[in-house]
Amino acid sequence: MGNLETAIYNVVCDINNYLSSYVLIVLLVGVGLWYSIQTRFVQVRCFGEGWKRFFGGLSLRGGKQSSGMTSFQALATAIAAQVGTGNIVGASGAILTGGPGAIFWMWVIAFLGMATIYAEATLAQKTRTADKDGNIHGGPVYYITTAFKGGFGKFLAAFFAIATVLALGFMGSMVQSNSIGSTIETAFGIPAWVSGLVLVAICAVIFLGGVQRLASVTEKLVPVMAVIFLLGGLAILAARISYVPATFAMIFKYAFQPQAILGGAFGAGIKAAISQGAKRGLFSNEAGMGSTPHAHAQANVEKPHDQGVVAMIGVFIDTFVVLTLNALVIISTLYAADGPLAECGAAAASTVISKTNLAQTAFGTIFGADLGAMFVAVCLFFFAFSTILSWNLFGKINAEYLFGKKGVKVYSVVALVFIFLGTVTSNDLVWELTDAFNYLMVLPNALALFALTKMVKDSVPSSK
Repeated sequence: MGNLETAIYNVVCDINNYLSSYVLIVLLVGVGLWYSIQTRFVQVRCFGEGWKRFFGGLSLRGGKQSSGMTSFQALATAIAAQVGTGNIVGASGAILTGGPGAIFWMWVIAFLGMATIYAEATLAQKTRTADKDGNIHGGPVYYITTAFKGGFGKFLAAFFAIATVLALGFMGSMVQSNSIGSTIETAFGIPAWVSGLVLVAICAVIFLGGVQRLASVTEKLVPVMAVIFLLGGLAILAARISYVPATFAMIFKYAFQPQAILGGAFGAGIKAAISQGAKRGLFSNEAGMGSTPHAHAQANVEKPHDQGVVAMIGVFIDTFVVLTLNALVIISTLYAADGPLAECGAAAASTVISKTNLAQTAFGTIFGADLGAMFVAVCLFFFAFSTILSWNLFGKINAEYLFGKKGVKVYSVVALVFIFLGTVTSNDLVWELTDAFNYLMVLPNALALFALTKMVKDSVPSSK
């Protein structure tokens, strides 16, 4: 079994390296730049409007909707999907492999991604449908078939739906539960399989409650978990305040001179920094992947533009607030002048610290090893748990599209099995498999986004 897993891992790594180094960068940057230009940089012009709508709809008790969700519930569900292990484990992996400069490229991807996710949310609103019971159905499969009629559209939609079920409902949930199990075992000594059983039991109760129960949980969980993590991160930065300027300097320096810390030639270094930024940026904020439009389609808003600007705030919070704070903590404590990884190449660093416990080590430098590990484990539990809930919903929507309502029950059972398996499976293989299916989601989603440019442009107010 070990040899088979190693062989699969090597093949998947080769495929992922090619996709993340070439295809993914072109698509993510291309779509984001395209919509930034086509909407006259909606992420800048309508940024203030997005915050106004965010705070205007902010509520921990949005109430039960006759169908769908409130705008904030939809955003909370989307943020629950975005703010997960990608912010802690993903950012750590990007820094280990691509150096501190990878964070700069994650910022670039996120800035462009704000325009991308505006388009995704707007299209999800415009193409959503309601069944005879009033239940709302929406997401990329619906705007893909709007963009491409006939057999080709159905093929792309089915391709996306299958990739989504595998990437989010199954493999993605494995990544989240894997991170939960490993960090809790490190912090509290509880075997990962025990955490897996508890997680499965909690998830099963919420899954059975449908969209309304999930919306009720995420609208309360997301603000609380974000505040707890932000307070902990700010406490670390306050203690390391003298190193914060140097931390920002490293991010910008190693974005353009990555070989200085990664070693090797300039070309290889810049490729590693950019590809890690793109790869982990996608996994973190999910703009262009086609996942969060499932949540934004459920929002009850006056017009599609309203949810589009709210969706942009989700990417901003995910990358420029939560992920950046985690990155600053890691770099200021571990890579600063007195840090254990100061001037340490990424390859050397990865031999002593894994991407799973890098954040725990960073927080432990100030909080103490035990308390630091516990703090990150608790935060990551809530981050990853909320992501599992949202991703399960997104996978369920696509399973129903493929197989009808009868297929949803089978999907839910299989998803719970994968959640448990994630806690007892190799960490690296789980991450690589998830990356592979994420990339497959991007392909049909990006094609539809390009094809429906006019529909998005028609939604952007010209006066803003």
